[in-house]
Amino acid sequence: MVCLCIFILDVTVKTYLIGWEEFRMNKWLIGYTVVIAASVVDWMLSISMMCSESLRVRRLIRPFFLLQNSSLMKKTLKCVKRTLPEIASVILLLGLHICLFTMIGMLIFAKSDVRSDHILITSFLSILIWLIILILPALNIDIFIYVFSFLLGTYLLMNLMTAIIYNQFRGYLLMSVQTSIIRRRLGIRAAFEVLCCPVPVLSMAVNMFLQVMDRVHMKSYWREAIIKAAQQFPDGFINGEAFQRLFNELDKDFMKEHPPKPVYSSPVLQHIQIIYSHFYITVLGNVVALANVICICTVLVLDSEKSGLEKNNFYMEILNCIFILYYLIEMLLKIVAFGWRGYLSYRNNIFDGFLTVLLLAIQIAIFITYRIPYEKVDPVPGHVMALWEMVRLVNMLIVFRFLRIIPEIKLMAVVASTLVDLVKNLRAFAGILLVVYYMFAVLGIWLFQGAITPPSNTSLIFNANVENKTDGPFSMDCGTFEQLEYWPNNFDDFASSLVLLYNIMVVNNWHVFTDAYTRYTTEWSLVYFVAWWLTSSVMWVNLFVALILENFTYKWDRSNALSVEDVERIAYQSTVQLIFREHVQEPTEEELLAQLQQHPHLHLSW
Repeated sequence: MVCLCIFILDVTVKTYLIGWEEFRMNKWLIGYTVVIAASVVDWMLSISMMCSESLRVRRLIRPFFLLQNSSLMKKTLKCVKRTLPEIASVILLLGLHICLFTMIGMLIFAKSDVRSDHILITSFLSILIWLIILILPALNIDIFIYVFSFLLGTYLLMNLMTAIIYNQFRGYLLMSVQTSIIRRRLGIRAAFEVLCCPVPVLSMAVNMFLQVMDRVHMKSYWREAIIKAAQQFPDGFINGEAFQRLFNELDKDFMKEHPPKPVYSSPVLQHIQIIYSHFYITVLGNVVALANVICICTVLVLDSEKSGLEKNNFYMEILNCIFILYYLIEMLLKIVAFGWRGYLSYRNNIFDGFLTVLLLAIQIAIFITYRIPYEKVDPVPGHVMALWEMVRLVNMLIVFRFLRIIPEIKLMAVVASTLVDLVKNLRAFAGILLVVYYMFAVLGIWLFQGAITPPSNTSLIFNANVENKTDGPFSMDCGTFEQLEYWPNNFDDFASSLVLLYNIMVVNNWHVFTDAYTRYTTEWSLVYFVAWWLTSSVMWVNLFVALILENFTYKWDRSNALSVEDVERIAYQSTVQLIFREHVQEPTEEELLAQLQQHPHLHLSW
């Protein structure tokens, strides 16, 4: 109820600020009001029934509040809506393909008892469902009609679906970015005109702009970057075009500047600083890390056939001590070369230093616990952790430390930066996918809660397995829900529903779930599962693939002109707006002024 009161206050304030006329044209605010009203009515019904009802509509419409308060999610949803006609045409082609092969299968195997891998061709619906399942490589079938349908559906139509979604969605996302940039340019131009009021002038004083920026609430590094750029004007005035360029800093992430290196008077320290500041020292460190991993791999291969009592940790300990000593010396000399603050300003150094200190601490613990390692040490003594377990932990950390080479190789650095940027650029997609997950999970609980329950008598399972025959929907055939013991995969609670929906989305034996719920409920349950498959696997996963490809292509094109050291700076400018910046047409000055004159809430005396 507290949340509903907050939402009511929010929609009331927004309506008051924008006015009734604009409220009537805003579909999101109208939907916001309708959802709040429906939630309040449903809440009042729950109170009147003493919260004993099982069906609560407000649970299903609750994700609307998340969508309504995120402008990026609304833009993404609008892009998806505009892409649906093109996606629907491919889905229609996919449906025609499935129906065609269904009818061909019924004509070829009409009234025949053909079995292959426990698949019986009996009815139109059964063939239709199996062909839908075979569109994705969930299992292998040796009937020719299934194989041909599988090849055509999986390797032609599904890849065609990915290509069309990528092409169409990219176009509509580009339109959304174009609209977003026009809105930003319009807002910045409006701010310039307001600061120049009441007299229309072509430029404004930098001092006035700096006074306003001191009161603006934004991230400190954005404010500092904009103020620094504004102070570069020698005459102390900013025109409209330069004012627009100042706010391009909003597209950039914070890039921390490395502090200056310390100055030493000692010649020895100066030589150390020159040597360990060089790029080849990093290359040497990567070679040593590779040699360490190769040594660990060799020892593991040689000891793979030995038991815990037969394994000799002496040579492994000697190797680990040598390499850890090198890592420690490298870390200390780099601290001398860059200084403490300079050393910590590099992410790779933080990663290396943390693992080196951790490896050193574990090695000291081994020395304290087992003294100097020797060949006859008991691998499973009465200590807190056996020697082999401690050595294994050290080896795992050393292998993990080998990931330091990723930023040093251009292709790996581009891939890694793409993965990091997915968290930033795909938040809207992940949010909408979370909403879809939530709605299907709630709907699944309504429809199938308690539909499948594990048998209380375990002897029933044994007898069914022996006789391979049971009454009712229960079946112990090979590959069935019961035989695979998939009992935790159900819709009895919200967490289990999410797990089951995820298994269906990644095509993890999803035909087993559809078969089970068809037997325990009705064949209409297939509508729910196929709808979820189309929404998640066919459409949403392909949208993720489209944005991943676009992000990677953008970074790869930019990295071709950069050195290995500069690849990390690609992530400095990697928002969705910058990905499509080359394809976006900037609005002209005349277009901005024309829109400002028609704006209902801005009255300028020109």
